[in-house]
Parts: sequence; C-alpha cells; structure tokens
Amino acid sequence: MISVDICVIGAGSGGLTVAAGASQMGARVALVERGEMGGDCLNYGCVPSKALLAAARAAQSMRRADRLGVERHDPRIDFARVMAHVQGVIEAIAPHDSQERFEGLGVRVIRAEARFTGRDTIEAGGETIRAKRFVIATGSSPLVPPVPGLDKVLHLTNETVFANTVRPSHLLVIGGGPIGVEMAQAHRRLGAAVTVVEKFTILPKDDPELVDVVRARLLGEDVTLMEGTELKRVDATPSGVAITVARDGGEATLTGSHLLVAVGRRATVAGLNLEAAGVAYTPQGIGTDSRLRTSNRRIYAVGDVTGRFQFTHMAGYHAGIVLRNILFRLPAKVSDGAVPWVTYTEPELAQVGLSEAEARKRHGKVTVLRWPFHENDRALAERDTEGMAKAVMDGGGRILGAAIAGPHAGELIQPWCLAIAQGMKIGAMASVILPYPTFGEASKRLASSWYTPKLFTERTRRIVRFLLKFA
Repeated sequence: MISVDICVIGAGSGGLTVAAGASQMGARVALVERGEMGGDCLNYGCVPSKALLAAARAAQSMRRADRLGVERHDPRIDFARVMAHVQGVIEAIAPHDSQERFEGLGVRVIRAEARFTGRDTIEAGGETIRAKRFVIATGSSPLVPPVPGLDKVLHLTNETVFANTVRPSHLLVIGGGPIGVEMAQAHRRLGAAVTVVEKFTILPKDDPELVDVVRARLLGEDVTLMEGTELKRVDATPSGVAITVARDGGEATLTGSHLLVAVGRRATVAGLNLEAAGVAYTPQGIGTDSRLRTSNRRIYAVGDVTGRFQFTHMAGYHAGIVLRNILFRLPAKVSDGAVPWVTYTEPELAQVGLSEAEARKRHGKVTVLRWPFHENDRALAERDTEGMAKAVMDGGGRILGAAIAGPHAGELIQPWCLAIAQGMKIGAMASVILPYPTFGEASKRLASSWYTPKLFTERTRRIVRFLLKFA
C-alpha cells in the first residue's frame, strides 16, 4: 500500500503541472502514467505539429521569395529528414517532462495503467495507492468515426502521423478542424497532393469572416477542400486507400496514398473503472463543478478529460485551480470567459472571448471594429498583408471578444486576452504606446477607430473652432 496526499493519473500538461507544483510545495505525490511522459501535447500534438509546420513554412518561403525581389525556386524536400527534425524537437523537450526529472522533484512515478478500486484507492502496476485527493488528467484520444471499412484500412491519426517518414503522394484528410487544416497545409507545402473532406465547413468554431481568409490561402496553395461532404465508406486499394463520399445528392470515389482521420477527440476514461470511485461521466467527459471537483469530492479532473476546451494551455490553467483548492483550501473556480485558441495555419487564426455572432446573441447591440493588415506598415514591408484584426464591444466600449487572421495572430491575440480577462474597455488598447513598425499596431489602430465616428464630426469641428478663438 502506497499512501500519498495527492495521486495524479496522467502525465500530460495538466497532470505534470499538478504533480510538480504539489510536490515542490510539500505534498506527498504519486504520478501514474500508462503511456509516454509528456502526454499528447509533447508526443503527438502541439510540439510535433508546430515542428512540422515550421518545416513547411520554410519550404513555402522559398516558393514565395520573389515577392521580395529574391529569386524563387522549388525546394528539394527530404521528407524523412523533416520527420527526423520533428522527432528531434520532441527529444529536446522530453527531459523536462521525464520520469527522472519528476522523481528528482520527489514524485513517486508509476508507469502503469490506473484502475480505481474504491472511492480513495487505485491499483496500478501491482501497487495499491491510497490518496487523500486524486486528480484525473488522462486527456483525450482521436475519435475514429464508425464508417464502414475504416477499421479495416490502415489510417493515420494525430498519434501516428508524425511517425510516418514516407511522403504521401496524395493525402486524404477527413475532418476540417484545426488538426485537419494544419496537417493539410503542412503536407501540401512539403510536396503532397492534399484533399480535405469536411461534413460541414472548415474551422466551424471560428469567426466565419476570418475563416474565409484561411480558406482562401488553402485554396491558393492548391489544397482541395470538399466542404459539405460526408464520408460514406473506406476501402483499401493496391496503392493506398479509396473513400466514397456523398455531396450535393450524389456520390463520388476519391483515391489517395494515405488517409488521415481528424474528426475530433474524445475523453480518455476507458479502463479507469470510474464507477468504483463514484465518479460520474458521459461520452463527452468527466463531469466537474466550477472548482473541477467530480461527483466524488475527493477526486478532481483537469484538461481534455473534462470535455471542456481541449487545449494544452487550459490543462495548465486547470492545474492551477486544482492546486489552490487542494493545497490551500481556496475556493478557486474556473472562468471560461477569456479562453484563447489558435489554428497555426499560415495565416494563423486566433480568437479569444465571444465571436461576433455570440456577442450579438448575448448582448444584442454591439459594435464591431476591423483593421486589415494591408493597412499595416510592417505587413506591407514584409509583403504579408492577408487578413485582419477584429474586435467586438458592448455599448459602453467593454471588449467582449477579439479575433485575428493574419501573420503572427497567435502572438497578437495576447493583449486582447489580458483586456478581456480584466474587463477592460477599448480605450485601454487605444491609448497604449506601441513600437513602430510592428504587426501589433493593427490592434492599436483597430482600437483607435472606435473614436473615429465621435471625433471627426461637424460638431467636433465647431467646438475646436470656438476654443481656438481664445487661444
């Protein structure tokens, strides 16, 4: 019997943050992980995908160099070396998440599958662990839809696509969410033909106006987008795979060398025996209250397994909430009002707070401001002018949401995250001094445009002329 203060199940972003923080603040901690340390983000998600996108961006920059007066040429791509680069990035970060590091922090690490045997005990690797508090941080896994033939055909998911060292001649992507479009653009830039099949529209959770910017770039790079198209069947062929799709009342068959399934994710709860612990859950995830406690108040859940926003940064945020609750008995609660997310295509697409549609639904009359990058001097200097910054305010000027489609959108959205989290008004963004020339000036110019209808009017001109009489 191992007795600890906190037992964490899952060594992804949320679980590692809880384990490290609790141990360093004096708690006795056990960490149980059945797979790779670092979880999905390090091994199959954020890290490898961004490494692959970086290689794809380098290749594309060669093709577009002529826009800057530099002779362009088609790059020679060694796909196996690209994938070696991806694995090298994982290996460089892995020591930070390793078993050795966490054992050095005083955490008891058990590499085995966890299974609840009671309300305060689990079994893992032949050990029984009793804890005052448990934190379930098992994350999520790729959702594979029940499409006829799919289970009989070799296909890729985010868990296997980065291990593929053979460049697809034609990659078929099922799903037009962030993973699907990122991988579609990356593989196209690295020399593969790519077709994306999406039942509805690509990037459905983002602002449609800004999704149009990304869609235009994908089409401009010869990514085939088949929106409003349903996958009906999958079959193996001598050269790869064939899929049957339905669109506009008819059916068609597409053939490719590789198939990537990216239709969503589901919470990883299988095998945990949550019933024995009295933890309620659904296919969408483990239910929690605002303090991230499950139906068994001794047990918390963080990150993807809760079925909320499935982002690495949210798992880390959840970990902080749980640490305050468990270690300091503070009633810290989750706030979902300023959650940012980014799709790392080129141009990037970032959003925080309410979309325009959500804001109109909740607040009725709102003001929407836009500022295009073709009016930003830095964007003009770099010939990178696609997209815009967009913000939504209520009648009093309080910022409700912001979205950016354009260069470095993931970086540029960050001041808006702070503004929304702190309940700031648009004047705060308009009054800040920013260095020139930067892409970030787009946000300041957008904010300043809030005052344009109020300042540059005939009434203002009359007031100024009157005051100048006394100068």
